Amino acid sequence: MPNSIEINLRDGTLVRHKTKGYEGKIEGTTAIKACFTRGGALLETPITKEAFQYRVVVDGLSMRYIAPGEDLEILDAAEAILCIRCQKSFYSKPGLTGKAGGRCACGAWICPVCMGCQTEEAAQNKATSCTHQRKRFLKKLASEKN
Repeated sequence: MPNSIEINLRDGTLVRHKTKGYEGKIEGTTAIKACFTRGGALLETPITKEAFQYRVVVDGLSMRYIAPGEDLEILDAAEAILCIRCQKSFYSKPGLTGKAGGRCACGAWICPVCMGCQTEEAAQNKATSCTHQRKRFLKKLASEKN
């Protein structure tokens, strides 16, 4: 039995289809087997072992392409970065090297400037907060009030 490597691509990962040549970003997955493709062609029989395939958004097109992971070549993936505060990992934004992608593995927000995580409670306290992170939380609170 051939060994297959399971690859999970994060949303926003920039990919190129190996045979069709289109480039786009991953925008989730689909489990609709009638849409599944292999090698760029629609599968005649929708019976497949795969549970899902990736939806790929191409700039300028309203329709999404559907492709299995083995048909896609990763052009720019999110990379794991180690948090300076809790020493757990978080992901960068695809296409932006070293730019924080949201939350740390511990669940706290990542500051894109200092690259450290911080809970909302700690960010509201002037003594324990990063100044950049505090500004972000104040903007967030102001937008939620409106």
